[in-house]
Amino acid sequence: MQSPAGIKHFYIPDEQSIYLLSHKDAKKLKDWFKLCTEQLALLGYEDIQLIGKGAFGFAFAGNLSTQHTDDSADKHYVFKFSRVNLPQHVQDRLEEEAYMLSHVEHPNVPPLIEFQRVKKQAILVMQRARGEDLEKVSLQQGPLSPRLIVKIAAQLAEVLLYLRNFQHNGQHKPIVHGDIKPSNIVFDPHTEQIGLIDWGSSVFAQVDAQGQYLSQNVMDLMSGEFQQTNARLGDVYFIGEEQLNGELSSPRFDEQGLASTLYALASGQSCRFGHQVISPNSLGLPQELARTLTAMLSDDPRQRREGGDYLLRNMQYMKNLSLADAVNLAGDAQTLDDTNLKTLIPNWLHAKYKDIDTVVYSSRKSFLRAESCSVNQELSYLNDAQFERYYKNYLQGMGDTEKAFISAVSRLGKYPVAGGLAIRWQNEGVYIDSSLNLYDTNLQKAFASAVNNVVHLARAIKRVGVFKCCLFNARDTLHLERDSEHVPFVPEPGMRIPYELSQISLSEDESRMHSYFEDGDDPDELLSLPEAMLALIRQLNSIHHTGCIIFESLPTHLKIHSYYTLLNHNMELEFKSLLQDIIDLIPQISGLGISGFMKLPYKDTRFFEHQSRMPDKFYPRNPHQV
Repeated sequence: MQSPAGIKHFYIPDEQSIYLLSHKDAKKLKDWFKLCTEQLALLGYEDIQLIGKGAFGFAFAGNLSTQHTDDSADKHYVFKFSRVNLPQHVQDRLEEEAYMLSHVEHPNVPPLIEFQRVKKQAILVMQRARGEDLEKVSLQQGPLSPRLIVKIAAQLAEVLLYLRNFQHNGQHKPIVHGDIKPSNIVFDPHTEQIGLIDWGSSVFAQVDAQGQYLSQNVMDLMSGEFQQTNARLGDVYFIGEEQLNGELSSPRFDEQGLASTLYALASGQSCRFGHQVISPNSLGLPQELARTLTAMLSDDPRQRREGGDYLLRNMQYMKNLSLADAVNLAGDAQTLDDTNLKTLIPNWLHAKYKDIDTVVYSSRKSFLRAESCSVNQELSYLNDAQFERYYKNYLQGMGDTEKAFISAVSRLGKYPVAGGLAIRWQNEGVYIDSSLNLYDTNLQKAFASAVNNVVHLARAIKRVGVFKCCLFNARDTLHLERDSEHVPFVPEPGMRIPYELSQISLSEDESRMHSYFEDGDDPDELLSLPEAMLALIRQLNSIHHTGCIIFESLPTHLKIHSYYTLLNHNMELEFKSLLQDIIDLIPQISGLGISGFMKLPYKDTRFFEHQSRMPDKFYPRNPHQV
């Protein structure tokens, strides 16, 4: 029987929606948010809101009330709280972050205000940067324009040069941020200025950019300080090979974070892994910047160093390029700001906005894993929450293109979307069935780009296999709780599985039921549903609909995730009755694990030939002549 800890790998999202927590855990979280808000209010702050949460803590924003400051002061602050359930040495990292941030004085870095402890709770207070983080901007807009990419690159390069030349007590002591990525860069759309935040992975560098030790003291060099890295892991979606492999901390780490960030923003992705397929040279960037990023993301360490040196040395000239936001690139029917960008696979746009907390569940990924990779051995020295969060969960053993594909599917879950995907790789190419329903018209262009990236990356994977995923609204998840594994789950009176009606009624179309995992026996599908319930699901399949239902059984908590759209309105009474019969059979469910079923229309399958790399496409030398 699978242990509860063992089924967490079914989640692709970076963090779990509060709507997926048990009632007890959700109440604990809400109570803790309330306590933090009350503590900040007592300290004289107002307009307090939760703005972020990560592996180590939570971040709130608040303003200092006018009675506590003069009118000329900037009253907007960020408060970082460490998670109190973490070991003390991990909680202490917040104080270490405050110490590192206290040394940094740069216009693109919001300064430290103070670090304090309220009883056992550590709180870091810093100035709040204006605007939104670039991951959110990217999700709203899709790939950013070349002009913006260059402007962001120039500002980041200036910050990196400042950190590289930092002096402390008269000594050269470069600072490594260690976690440069879009979500750690705040962007003000009015001034187009950035603010580099989250210094939780920052350290003083052990070696300089040339790899030379930064201490001339022989005893220091012989000490343990220079025998093992002091580097923090950072986000494995964006850090480079040297940082991932545990080398001594170096300013080169941040060059890799910068290159990954610019690439992700220019391509509309949430990681660096797709650069071999959707290369920097294919993104419509100025040729000089594109080729520099290609070198910085290279597998060759020498090319990476040369690319980094070139960028920092020449960014002062590249930033003076005259670039337009809207340019019709040669050979491309779409302009960079075209809101009518078409997706390569069908999707449906709903005019009526719906508040959705999207969650992505995917099929097993064993067929994506690279057999020759032994990440466990290479990274066994790491004891870091970020490592646990990413590699151990679902990236372990995959090649870069496969990681990029998984990340691209995960990015779809950051939009208000419901539905599913079934991707089948054959020797001759890729077959994709889809049912993607977007519930926010303002995100049409950005979502189209995210979907197309999934297709581009899928085309570059040359294996025979199947990948399926469901996207559902966590707000619709049904929760049942019990005292122990030895008693059944009992549904509450009136519990219903929600469904929608399609805009128009469609007659029966040929379709087939399948598990949302791979067809046939699947080792990841660990929950055996009672035969009577399977019979109901088979009857449900005979009614023309699309959607999914997933049962996730934990020792004292059962979650039923679903997304259903009935296509044949004439069958609504029978459809509704079968869904209710499924609820009535819940007490017969025994065991732990997950079992899920998904149905797609199977009437508009798209075929794509394999393509290992996107063609080069640079910003035109003279856009007015295009």
